[in-house]
Amino acid sequence: MEHTFGSDHVSSGTINKHAVLTVKPLRCLAPIFPSAPDPSAPPSSQYASIPPTGPFPPGATPFFPFFAVNDSHKPAHPRPPYPIPSPVPLNSFKTPVSASGNGDIGTSRRSSRNRTVVDDDDGNSQSESYDNSFERNVETGNEVDGKIHVTRRKRKKKSGVPVSNTEVSIDSLVNDMLRTFNYVESDSVHQARNDKELADRVLIFFNLLRRKITQIDDKIKALPGAARRPDLRAGSVCMSYNVRANQDKRIGSVPGVDIGDIFFFRFELCLVGLHAPSMAGIDYLSSKFSADEEPLAVSIVSSGGYEDEGDDGDVLIYSGQGGVQRKDKQQMDQQLVRGNLALERSLHKANEVRVIRGLKDFASPTGKVYVYDGLYKIHESWIEKGKSGCNIFKYKLVRIAGQPEVFTLWKSVQLWKDGTTTRPGVILPDLTSGAESLPVCLVNDLDGEKGPAYFTYTSNLKYAKPFPSTKSSVLNCDCCTSGCQSGSNCPCVQRNEGQIPYTSLGVLLGHNSLIHECSNMCICPINCRNRISQAGLKMRLEVFKTKDRGWGLRSWDPIRSGSFICEYAGVVISENRTDSDDNYIFDATRTFEPLEPRPSDEPVKFPYPLIISARNEGNVARFMNHSCSPNVYWQPVIRENQDESYFHVGFFAIKHIPPMQELTFNYGMVLADKGGVRRKKCLCGSSKCKGVFY
Repeated sequence: MEHTFGSDHVSSGTINKHAVLTVKPLRCLAPIFPSAPDPSAPPSSQYASIPPTGPFPPGATPFFPFFAVNDSHKPAHPRPPYPIPSPVPLNSFKTPVSASGNGDIGTSRRSSRNRTVVDDDDGNSQSESYDNSFERNVETGNEVDGKIHVTRRKRKKKSGVPVSNTEVSIDSLVNDMLRTFNYVESDSVHQARNDKELADRVLIFFNLLRRKITQIDDKIKALPGAARRPDLRAGSVCMSYNVRANQDKRIGSVPGVDIGDIFFFRFELCLVGLHAPSMAGIDYLSSKFSADEEPLAVSIVSSGGYEDEGDDGDVLIYSGQGGVQRKDKQQMDQQLVRGNLALERSLHKANEVRVIRGLKDFASPTGKVYVYDGLYKIHESWIEKGKSGCNIFKYKLVRIAGQPEVFTLWKSVQLWKDGTTTRPGVILPDLTSGAESLPVCLVNDLDGEKGPAYFTYTSNLKYAKPFPSTKSSVLNCDCCTSGCQSGSNCPCVQRNEGQIPYTSLGVLLGHNSLIHECSNMCICPINCRNRISQAGLKMRLEVFKTKDRGWGLRSWDPIRSGSFICEYAGVVISENRTDSDDNYIFDATRTFEPLEPRPSDEPVKFPYPLIISARNEGNVARFMNHSCSPNVYWQPVIRENQDESYFHVGFFAIKHIPPMQELTFNYGMVLADKGGVRRKKCLCGSSKCKGVFY
C-alpha cells in the first residue's frame, strides 16, 4: 500500500512516518556511559579510532572502548576546518550489528572469530579474526599516532621458535615497492599528477602489493589457522605510508574517481577517498567537523544483502544501521544516531550522497564487485518493521539526472548473458564459430558496416618450427590429479621459483617475469592452476565498432586487476617476413613501458625474437586497439617440453576494468635500427597521448 510521506494514516504493520521528522541533533542527546575501566589495565586492542576529547556530562567518564584522557593529551589546536584531512576514517571502529541494517556489515570481534570469509583471489575460506583498524601497531596491537610500523621483529611462540618469516619478506617487499613507485616522497609525487592518474596509481600499487603478499603467503605457507587477508595488510601499508588519494572528506564527487568505476575490495574505496570506513556502510561528516555542526552523510554502500529495494536504476531504498543482535538472540530497534542521524540531516539539507552498490561477482561464488553509481539525494525517510520484527529506518534516495548509466547498464548486460534479451546491434552472435569456450559476439550499433575484413578465427598460436629449449633438458610434471601445487617438487613449479604464478581465479600474482606454464607433455589436468592461459576465455567478450578507431574489444564482465584476458593468437613469422601494411602484428622485440614506474631491472623479454601476424589468422586479441594509457599489459609465457620451447603472449588487466569499457594495450616503440614501420595517428584520447603510434 502506498503512503504519503508525512500523512497521519497508519495501517497494519506500519508506523507513522511523520514521527521521524521530529529529531534532535546528536549533540543534544544525553548519552549513558558505563563505569570507568580499570586504569591499570593494558589498552584494549579491540577498537581503533579517534578518542573523544569531551567535555563530558557531570559525573560521566569516557565511554568504552576509550579511556579517560589526561589534560596533557588534550588537543592543543582548535577544531579543524571543514573538510577534515584524516589519516584514518573517523567512524571506522567496528561495532556489533545485526543483518537488519546496511550501516554496519561486520560483527563484533568476539563473534567474528568463528566466522569464515572467502579470500577474494583464491576462494579459500579464512578465519576472519582481524581488527578493523588502520592505526594500530601490527605487532603489539597498540595505537600508534596514525602510522603502522611495517618494520617488525620476528614474533616468537612461547617456546621461543620464530612464528614465520612472512613479515620479514613483506618488509623488504614494501621498501622495494615504495622506492620503485617513488612513494618515499609522496607529497611531491602527488602534486605532480592529475587526480585520475593519482587515483589509478594508488590502486595499482595496492593491488600489486596485495598480490605479492598473497604470493609470499602461498610460498612460505603461513601457520594453519592464521588469518590470510592480504587486502587488509596491503591497505594498512598504504595508509601508513600515505599511499592514498583524496584524504579530505567531502560532499559530492571525488576527484579522480569516475562514475562506473569498480572495486573488488572495500579498502580500495578508502584509499581513493570514495568511502572512508572499511566496514560501515554509512560514511559521514560528524557534527564536530561538519560546516553547520550537524552530521551529514557523504556516501553509502548498499551491499545488496539487506532489506533494501535497489532494483530500480534511479531509486534506492536504503536501510539504516544498528539493531544489535544480543547474546540472547533478541534484536533491538534502530536508533536515530550516528549514520542514521547523518542520513536524516542530509534529507533536510538536501546534500548530495555518493552511492556505491555491492553487486554479485559471478567469478567468485561469495565475492562482490563494488560499483560507484554516482550522486543521489535523499527524498524521504520513515520507520517500518523489519523481518526481525524490530523498527528499522528507511531512506529513499533518488539518482541525480544527467549522470552516465551504471546500474541500469549492469542489469542490461546480465539480461544479455542470461539470454533474456538480445544485445542491440548484434551482427554475429559468435564470430569464433565455437572455437572459444565462450561466444564472442560481433556488434555494430553505429553504422551499417557488416564486419571487419575476412580472416580465419583461431584460438591457438601456430608455429612453423618451435624455438629451441632454454635448458639442456626439461622435465615435465606428473601432477595427474589435482594439478600443480606451490611448494611442491614439481619441475614446472620449480621453474617458477617454487610457486604457482596464478591464483585459482586466473589472477597473475607477480609481474615482470617469464611465466613457465605446463606443456602438452605434462599430465596435469587442463584446469591446473599452471595452465591459466590454455583454458580458453573466462569472460564474455564482444568485438564492437568504435567511433573513430575501427573495431575494438571489450568485456561484458567486470575484470579484476591482474586477471588473464586472452592470448595473442596468430601465426609466428620471422623478422624478414614482416609486412609494413600488416596492421595485425605483435612484435615482442619492441620496447614497452613497464608496469611499475621505475623497475629495479629491465622488463623480461623472450629469449628469442617473437613476432606474430594475425592478419589472416587470429583471435579476439587482434581487435585490441592501442592506447597511451592502456588498461591491459602483456606478459611472456613459455611452455617447454624436452628440447622445444613454445612462446606465447598473455594479456592481463593492469587495473579493474568495468563492463563495456574498451580493452587497450600499448603497442610499444620500434627499435631505432628497424626501418619501414609507419607512424600512425593516435586517437586514444588519453591525457598522456603522444599523438602517434607504430
